[in-house]
Amino acid sequence: MLDRLLEDESIAFDGVSATSAGAANAVVMASGLTEGGRSGARAALHEFWRRIARAALFSPLQPSWYDRLMGNYGLETSPAHLFLDLVSRMLSPYDLNPLNLNPLREVLDSVVDFGRLNEACAIRLFLSATNVRTGKVRIFTSREVTADAVLASACLPFLSQAIEIDGEAYWDGGYMGNPAIFPLIYDCASTDVVIVHVNPICRPGVPRTASEIMNRVNEISFNSSLMREMRAIAFVTRLIEEGKLRDARMKAMHIHAIEAEATMQRLGVGSKLNVDWEFLLHLREIGRERAAAWLAGPFADVGRCSTVDIRERYL
Repeated sequence: MLDRLLEDESIAFDGVSATSAGAANAVVMASGLTEGGRSGARAALHEFWRRIARAALFSPLQPSWYDRLMGNYGLETSPAHLFLDLVSRMLSPYDLNPLNLNPLREVLDSVVDFGRLNEACAIRLFLSATNVRTGKVRIFTSREVTADAVLASACLPFLSQAIEIDGEAYWDGGYMGNPAIFPLIYDCASTDVVIVHVNPICRPGVPRTASEIMNRVNEISFNSSLMREMRAIAFVTRLIEEGKLRDARMKAMHIHAIEAEATMQRLGVGSKLNVDWEFLLHLREIGRERAAAWLAGPFADVGRCSTVDIRERYL
């Protein structure tokens, strides 16, 4: 999706709020924009995910040669994923990875100049992480972004040790801000917010297997913070439109969405740990197609009104 939007010169990015893998995308894109403009951002994103795929090439969690041949990239849950799920319920990351090794850190450091971002980031960055002790969301801004901040935003507690920053421990930001919208309202000039949906909001039917149930629980949990913020945005927007709120600090927001709900619904639990290069390219093309469709339609109303029905979609 970012790859396609970066092609369109009529779009300017005021700020990006992101969580988890989205936080990595946001930081890499910001680094590329700062160093080499739009083409630099696209190249940086490509290089980042290429390195991620290489780092995981021999992981048992990646598709087998047969899956690659048949194009099965995450439609089913593999025995390796089931084994990991079972082990993670019995042993913590502190037992399984006592040295706290994380290959993502090396890839981030090789692609992103964090010092440059802190000094002169081309866009405003807001990365969400969850404070383990307080349960509150922590927003890391452009001046605060480090590799640790990205790792904190993407720290799944059953798979990785908590990331410690300034004496506090952090887990994945998805629990409290997935992504956080309020920094874009308070700290950016634009009144338009485009939400990119990765986790499906709706799923047909009722999950039956243990892995399907846990996957759906995680999706609902990670979408809950967004739902709460959308309720608040809808409430304030209605007050402004009805003339009941005249606080100059408040502004009516226009909400837009880019999603591939039908595609995401078909992907199995195992797809979330799949960084096979062919699968990543497949997802990139889906993102480009959905972004192109948004540009050809709803984009015309940017700056004028919301292009999603907030009440129907989120409330």
